[in-house]
Amino acid sequence: MAVSKLAAVSLLLLSAATLAAVLLLRSSGADDGGAPWGAGSGGILTTALPFSPADVLPLLPRRVAMAALRALHGASDIFPVFVGAATAGPAQAGTAPVGWKGACFYENEAWLVFHNDSGSKYGGGTVHLKTTKAHSWTCMDLYVFATPYRVTWDYYFLGREHTLEIKEWESKAEYDYVKHNGVSIFLMPSGTIGTLRALWDVFPLFTNTGWGENANLAFLKKHMGATFEERPKPWVSELNPDDIQSGDFLVLSKIRGRWGGFETLEKWVTGAYAGHTAVCLRDSEGKLWVGESGHENEEGEDIIAVLPWEEWWEFETTKDDSNPQIALLPLRQDLRAKFNETAAWIYAKKMNGKPYGYHNMIFSWIDTISNNYPPPLDAHVVASVMTVWNKLQPDYAASMWTEALNKRLGTKVGL
Repeated sequence: MAVSKLAAVSLLLLSAATLAAVLLLRSSGADDGGAPWGAGSGGILTTALPFSPADVLPLLPRRVAMAALRALHGASDIFPVFVGAATAGPAQAGTAPVGWKGACFYENEAWLVFHNDSGSKYGGGTVHLKTTKAHSWTCMDLYVFATPYRVTWDYYFLGREHTLEIKEWESKAEYDYVKHNGVSIFLMPSGTIGTLRALWDVFPLFTNTGWGENANLAFLKKHMGATFEERPKPWVSELNPDDIQSGDFLVLSKIRGRWGGFETLEKWVTGAYAGHTAVCLRDSEGKLWVGESGHENEEGEDIIAVLPWEEWWEFETTKDDSNPQIALLPLRQDLRAKFNETAAWIYAKKMNGKPYGYHNMIFSWIDTISNNYPPPLDAHVVASVMTVWNKLQPDYAASMWTEALNKRLGTKVGL
C-alpha cells in the first residue's frame, strides 16, 4: 500500500510539473529565439516544454523518484526498438533517408555516406543522423547502432545534424552487408533515466540472493501474470522413490542466480512456466534413473545424461544454488498404459553422453518469421543481441546459434 501511495504522489508531482511548464510557456510569450530546442518557424510556438516532467525525478526525494520510475518504467525498457537502417544517402544511391519519431526528438532521419578516409581496403562510412522538434529542452535520445560485426552507441541532446564515424569496415563481409542492408539503428525508448532504471531492474535477476529471487518473481508477475504461491513448510518434500514410475515427469523452475535470470527471460519470451524438465525411468532391476539434458560432466561440458535418482535428487536439493522449484507430475493411468519403457530405454542409452542440444534451443522458441516475440522484442532486436553476445561470450554464442545454423544449413562454419 505504501508503495502504491508513493507512486500516486510521484505521478501527481509529475503532472504538476507538466502543468507548470505549460503555464510557463503560455505566459512567457516565447518566440523562435526563446525555445531553441523546440520552437517552430514563423513565430508559431510548438509543443516543446522548457523541461520534461520526468527530468525532474533526480531532484525529488529518492523514495518518491524511485516509485515514479517503477510506475513509468520496467525491466523490459532495457530493450532497444528498431527504427530503421541508415543506407547510402541520396547523393550516392538516390534513395530517401529513413525517418522515425524518437522519444525526445519527434522528427529524425538518417543516411549513410561511404568513404575511404582511412585508405583501407574496404574503406569506412559516416552515419548522418538529423534530429529536430524536441518535446522539451532537457530531453535526449539514446541510440544503438549495429551491424552483424559491430555494436556502438551514442546520445543526442541538441537538435541538429550529428555524425557517427566508422573509420573502416571490419571485412569484406561487413562492407557487403552494409552496402545492401545499411547500419541498423535502435532507439532506447525510455531515454537515459528509463534505461538506467531498466538496467537496475535487470541486474538483480542474475544475482544469487533473496533480492534476486524477489526480482525474478516480480518480473514474471508483471510481464506474464505468473504468480508463485509460497507453500507451507517444510519446503522440501520427502518423496518416496518407490512411488515414482517410468515416464513420470519432473518440471523445474529456477528463480535466482545466473540460470534463474536466464530462465526468467526464457519463460517470458516463450510463454513457458518452467525452465527445465527431466523424465524418470526404471531399469529391469527396478532401479530409478533420471534422464535430462544439460548435465555438466567432469570436463565442464553440458551433455545429455541418465543419472541415478539418488545422485540427481541430492544435487538438486542440496547443491543447486539456483533454488529450483521442483514438481513431480506422474503420468495419468491411461497414458502410463501406453508408455513404452523398452523404447524409452533404447533412446535414452542412444542419447546418453551426447551434447546438450544448443542447436535446438533458440528454434524451440523462434519458429516463425515475426510471431514469436513479446513486445518490445522483434527480429531486429534479437539480431542485435546476438551481435553483442558474439563479442562478450563468443564460445557460448557459437553454441547457441552457430550450431543451430550449421545444423539447418548443412554447413560446418566455426567447427
